[in-house]
Amino acid sequence: MKHVSFVALEGSSSYLASMVGVRGLRLALNTSVAVLVLSLPFAATAASRASTVAPTIAATTVTATDASRAQPAARGGAIAGSRNPVTVPAESTRSVQEVTIHEGDTLATMANYYDVSVEAIAFANGITDVHAVQLGQQLVIPPAEGALYTVKAGDTVESIAGRFKVDPSVILTFNRCYFEPERCAAGEQVFVRGAALPALQEPERVSVAVLRGPSIGPTPPRSGRLAWPVAGVITQYFWAGHTGVDLAAPYGTGIGASDDGVVSAAGWVAVGGLRVCVQHAGDLETCYYHTSAVYASVGQQVSRGQIIAAIGLTGVTTGPHVHWECKLGNRFVSCLDL
Repeated sequence: MKHVSFVALEGSSSYLASMVGVRGLRLALNTSVAVLVLSLPFAATAASRASTVAPTIAATTVTATDASRAQPAARGGAIAGSRNPVTVPAESTRSVQEVTIHEGDTLATMANYYDVSVEAIAFANGITDVHAVQLGQQLVIPPAEGALYTVKAGDTVESIAGRFKVDPSVILTFNRCYFEPERCAAGEQVFVRGAALPALQEPERVSVAVLRGPSIGPTPPRSGRLAWPVAGVITQYFWAGHTGVDLAAPYGTGIGASDDGVVSAAGWVAVGGLRVCVQHAGDLETCYYHTSAVYASVGQQVSRGQIIAAIGLTGVTTGPHVHWECKLGNRFVSCLDL
């Protein structure tokens, strides 16, 4: 059989050689080999693509140790205790605090320190007279300016909002009652930010005509060293070219009277902007300049620490601060020495 095949191949070669010649046969063979070599990469790529098959996903047996990881909880199910979810209060929200009245404290000084109004503290503690605080008394300080209110039976969010003249959303949002309605249920304490608070009993006013200077009428005796009007940072001290002490504090911070006295002046002045002055015993007068608002009127008797103005930018100033100025008679002195 092999002999027959060899004879046939030899016969074919002889036939082709007789047709195209020996040189033509060699050229044809060389050309065929070259084409074959050049086509090998393309053939390999096609074969690789044809042999690519999507893998079959095999069923996996979940062991007992992997069950908690492999089986996700349904959305409606209970949250696993290991997650320990907590509610993070907003950065600008302060919690309700309880403080004790110490010697020298008044509602005004407490309000100034905690940056709320006297009315807010008074309402939270059921106080109607600013002088009705005693040494050692416990006070509740609200988290911001507004009303701390205990919900009564029959109250609704709308009725509470109407009482304090705010939108119901204010109560729902701050107290998170949208998703936890029980927070606004009867017996719960809610905070009403920006509530309209009842006015306190006003202190006695002097009945004589109040003029600027030492002749404004009787003033209460001094109660010790002058209190700083605000818990700020001294940016400029008293010196020959500067008639007061500059205390920097955030815009709107309350300014307290440095001691008991009677308001002797209030209003706008050149350079100093909006200012208020208080006449004290011993021919001493303190003034507070660059304020954004004044909360006391001329002739009004004020107590030590009572908020009489707010930090501002009025007049010639480079930033929010109070220019705290003291005069003994007609002579400027450093408030830090009194």
